[in-house]
Amino acid sequence: MYNLIDGKLVSAYIKDTVKEKTAELKAAGKEITLAVIIVGDDPASRVYVNNKKKACEYVGFRSLEYALPAETTEDELISLIEKLNNDSSVNGILCQLPVPAHINDEKVIDAISPEKDVDGFSKINVGKLWVGDYDLAACTPMGVMELLRYYNIEISGKNCVIIGRSNIVGKPMAALLLEENGTVTVCHSRTKNLAEVTSKADILVAAVGRAGFVTADMVKEGAVVIDVGINRNASGKLCGDVDFEKVKEKVSYITPVPGGCGPMTIALLMKNTLIAAEKQSNK
Repeated sequence: MYNLIDGKLVSAYIKDTVKEKTAELKAAGKEITLAVIIVGDDPASRVYVNNKKKACEYVGFRSLEYALPAETTEDELISLIEKLNNDSSVNGILCQLPVPAHINDEKVIDAISPEKDVDGFSKINVGKLWVGDYDLAACTPMGVMELLRYYNIEISGKNCVIIGRSNIVGKPMAALLLEENGTVTVCHSRTKNLAEVTSKADILVAAVGRAGFVTADMVKEGAVVIDVGINRNASGKLCGDVDFEKVKEKVSYITPVPGGCGPMTIALLMKNTLIAAEKQSNK
């Protein structure tokens, strides 16, 4: 019998913890501020930004939104980021991706001060993660780690397989699992005999972006399956990278989509912003 990993439950717990700490800081005269930049009018980006604003309101952060037109130049965007870097009242900065094609997203990410980079995407924060000396790391993989901790799922010594090598999920996920003494394999589009590799995983993380990609024959009996994918199937229904109905019969723990990893990303953004604010106030 499988156990469902409830991301809504765990994300609420994290946000409530952040809310309590924020109230303590406010009582001591310290306000926490998150600045969010959105360039253009991508509908999915607008939904994400609105959800981030709601989460800020819930935990007690001040949120600043900078909605820039799609024709904003790279220089104009970087100039705004530099202004926010130099504003001591702003604790966290994020630029919602994707940005329009004429803007280099790598330049934008690297323009954000590492101590305010609450997405954990800058090269400095990525480097700190890989040497095991980090405060801020990518929110989605950090959310996965929180789920595993909450459900007391042992990582040390376990065979951990990640499908996907993106900078946002796959690579930081590998670093975080290694940090907890997992034995980590990262698979990707060129991996040969993929099912053979994944079927040996004690913990399988799917982050490939293809609906129903992970089938039951790819999963070990009793494995923990974490589905990071958010897709729409042929009938337009939200689904993950895992064929949930068939895979659930083989596993010990599994995340649903929606309601698994999704809510954790914003909860960890709130936690990262709190961590950034505390580090800045201790300088």
